Amino acid sequence: MRHLKKILMFLLIGMNIGFAQNYSVQLNFADSLFNSENYFDAVTEYKRYLFFNKDANDEFHPNYKIGLSYKAGARLNDAAKYLTLASIKANSDEEKYQVLVDLARTNILRRTCFQAHKIIDNLFKNEIYSDKKDELIYWKGFAFIFEDKWEEAAGQFALLEGKNELVNLCNNVEDEKISVTFAKVISYILPGSGQIYAGEYLSGIISLGWNVLLGYHTINAAVEERVFDAAVVGNLLWFRFYRGNIQNAEQFAIEKNIEVANKALEYLQTKYIGIKP
Repeated sequence: MRHLKKILMFLLIGMNIGFAQNYSVQLNFADSLFNSENYFDAVTEYKRYLFFNKDANDEFHPNYKIGLSYKAGARLNDAAKYLTLASIKANSDEEKYQVLVDLARTNILRRTCFQAHKIIDNLFKNEIYSDKKDELIYWKGFAFIFEDKWEEAAGQFALLEGKNELVNLCNNVEDEKISVTFAKVISYILPGSGQIYAGEYLSGIISLGWNVLLGYHTINAAVEERVFDAAVVGNLLWFRFYRGNIQNAEQFAIEKNIEVANKALEYLQTKYIGIKP
């Protein structure tokens, strides 16, 4: 009986060692898939590792890699979920910092920039990461870019050495953008001027022409005491074109600013050499 117990004990120990080795092989296989940019299969293997190895001491690594894999595949909500989980499972301050920075970058890409700012600001206040402040400022600048706050972004990049390219880009966008409020205001004063201000010259001229024409007929009908004609032309036609002119001016100004911002974002995506979110 005593020999039987020893045999069983050795068998159990051997099985545990075998399982541990299998888990290690599985994790290495998942890492190899991740390193070869086969992210879909890597996620499957990391999740399989976590499912079968529930007693794993290091849950940070697989969760972190799953988050990065989802981010690489543009599944940003899933990426945020697993990066958040990895931040809870971090084993050191350095791991905590790295995963939170990647979580901030993911939030920048999915345009939940308030979350990115919150993460960055909390890291910035932590003295443990005092040597990381330049990197945090850099990502805060990108958060402002994706919020369409180019002036604030330029202010952040100006705090860093060697980032004049980004400072100039942000300042140029701010200079090229037009005021939506101003486009609306001048359209109230002179119909068509808002469209012309936004660069839509033909639309502005047409709008001005219709408003002048309908305004003339309305006033002429009122002077000749043709009340019904004045009411129909004035209320149904002239007012419609006058109000539409203001709405068009606002929309054209917004579209102009989006075009300017998208051009800058395209430059960042295709020509900017530095690290991107």
